[in-house]
Amino acid sequence: MPFEIFVQLAISGLTTGAIYSLIALGFITIYRASNILNLAQGEFVMLGALCAVFFIEKLGFSYFPAAVTSIFLVSMAGLFLQRAVIHPIRDEPVLILIMVTIGLSIFMSGSAGILFGPSPRSLPPFIDAPSFEIFNSVRINTQSFFVIGATLLLVIILYMVSRYTFIGKAMEAVSTDRLGSDLTGIPGNFIVMLSFGISAGIGAIAGIFITPLFFTQYNSGAILGLKGFSAAVIGGWGKYSGAVLGGLILGVVESVSVGFIPAGYKDAIAFIVLLLILYFKPKGILGSRALEESRK
Repeated sequence: MPFEIFVQLAISGLTTGAIYSLIALGFITIYRASNILNLAQGEFVMLGALCAVFFIEKLGFSYFPAAVTSIFLVSMAGLFLQRAVIHPIRDEPVLILIMVTIGLSIFMSGSAGILFGPSPRSLPPFIDAPSFEIFNSVRINTQSFFVIGATLLLVIILYMVSRYTFIGKAMEAVSTDRLGSDLTGIPGNFIVMLSFGISAGIGAIAGIFITPLFFTQYNSGAILGLKGFSAAVIGGWGKYSGAVLGGLILGVVESVSVGFIPAGYKDAIAFIVLLLILYFKPKGILGSRALEESRK
């Protein structure tokens, strides 16, 4: 493969990987507060994308108002689903809760198909700025820098919230010892509900970022969720930094692989990388300590 093509594919992979990182961050945000693996996370990504398309194409919104409205609505959907579906069965075994999130995923996907239709949707680039060249042949889209930069900024914000704010410490306390946190006055139910809302909002941001790059439709949430989950495991489950690293690695490997294998097999690369990581380093690249310690 020529060097210029490799660089072009790698840069494209970093952009896609940043979006996978955002999806992984959504998984980890809920897990850090409730120990629940939310397998409906991909549907929040799908909803964020389709809501933004609806507001822009049908209601004539510009990008920023459409994005803000979509993130707000999807966050509210996350809060509602946690309160209406997860909260009533909060004392059930974790496996039951995970199975319920699978049911939510199916419900949300079907509902989106009814509301938005089955047709794939996309949007033009949300940054109207010229691309520039490096190495005289590699073109870099300005939007790629925006997506990567926004992802890193969000990671920094989440890290600061987790380490230095009451909400972040309360999430950690509720996840570690629910009874103990209740006895100290931490509103555990509210914290868990809040984590679902934050996670849904992060998913919506990922969906808005991905819509100008790929077609999105009502059933695209499942594969996006699986790739985000793979990114979280590859980087080191429970760590924000691991989510970013895993997402970027996954995006680059997936993109560069197109130069060697047919594009139709690209989606399988995520799961091949996941299996290799689980075989050689089961705790993930940054998960060198026990899982409980790695979440710190």
